[in-house]
Amino acid sequence: MSSAPVSRALLRFLRLQLLYLAIAAGVYAIFWAATGHAPSLPFTLIYSFLLGNFTTLTMESMGIPRVTRESSWYWPLNLVFLLAITSVAVTLSTYVVFLVSGTPGGFRHFLASGWKFPAVANLIFGMAFFIHQETRCRLEERNRQLERTVELGTAERELDAAELQQAREIQQGLLPRELPQLTEFEVAGAWEPACLVGGDYYDVIRLGKDKLAICIADVVGKGISAALLMANVQASVRAFATETASPSYVCSRINSVLCTNIATGKFVTLFYGVLDANSRILQYANAGHLRPILIDNDGNAKHLENGGALLGVFPDWKYENSTVEVGPGATLMAFTDGITEAMAPDGEEFGEERLIQVARSTDGQSIEQLKDQLLRSVKEFCNFQMRDDATLILVAASRVGPEERKPALIDFRNDATEPSAVGA
Repeated sequence: MSSAPVSRALLRFLRLQLLYLAIAAGVYAIFWAATGHAPSLPFTLIYSFLLGNFTTLTMESMGIPRVTRESSWYWPLNLVFLLAITSVAVTLSTYVVFLVSGTPGGFRHFLASGWKFPAVANLIFGMAFFIHQETRCRLEERNRQLERTVELGTAERELDAAELQQAREIQQGLLPRELPQLTEFEVAGAWEPACLVGGDYYDVIRLGKDKLAICIADVVGKGISAALLMANVQASVRAFATETASPSYVCSRINSVLCTNIATGKFVTLFYGVLDANSRILQYANAGHLRPILIDNDGNAKHLENGGALLGVFPDWKYENSTVEVGPGATLMAFTDGITEAMAPDGEEFGEERLIQVARSTDGQSIEQLKDQLLRSVKEFCNFQMRDDATLILVAASRVGPEERKPALIDFRNDATEPSAVGA
């Protein structure tokens, strides 16, 4: 046996002896105050140590089964048990005192005249010890229940974390692993959810040799519910995005799907555009999303105006097509509010102006370097405490002169029907 358990056992034994001594002093004082006389102090000490140790040992080894704790007979049974222990303990301790004292006369006479003091003392101690044991057992049981609750809660949290991690992996699988590129354009995208999963979404879809569909969306809310709705939006975009489908047509079809299936209070913002590398024309429709920013070769910035209603709110809304030329050396930035509304510790938001300044200051860098610089600037600004999902798409046009451009291959019409090819 190691020294630590021995030390604890010895310390507990000494504390019990002090307790017995204190009880003996209390009973001695009670008897003296009530009757004017009391047993001698040596006999009181002998009684106390004998009674205390015998009663403690017996009650600890022969307690009432705890299965009867909730029974109405539990306390009466323990009282009967204590009376039985007291009668035996008083008899044995009185006999020891009788032998030590050498009192003349028989033991029966000595017991009959001296049983009151040890009996009262033992009953007081026994009840106190029983209440102490019962309280300790209930506390231990409560602690065990709390430990089981904590263990169960930990297991549930670990399971939730594992499921969230799986959901994140699934959501990442829905995003494009490699972005298709065009000969005269570079495209880059980034997705930074505030939680393990989020409601932001972006996609770049090849529609033909010289065409790309560019999409960015923001689902209201965060977490699993937003991620599920985002997956629905991604599937709808992939279903309706074809080479002949205009942006207004795609937005109208997605809006119809969401208005039929979306939960109350939920909505989606979406920007969808088709980039034609031959003409350098971006045809787009905006369904309540933040206006993308186009920075030309001279550093001048302008917003892509003309927008429509949120998706999933107005089933009969008519979306319109708009066009913009992405000239040589221009950069197009489409983003979610997690970028511009990133908040510094003092409450200031990152904002669009700061986004434009960062983009201007990185002239000459690759599109990937620009993307990394923008995200780093946003994170440093908010002290790496992102409150909302942050998603970004960048399109950079190479510096090709206007004489090398080719005619547009799509007919840009402001309606929600599928466009026809020029000359068809």
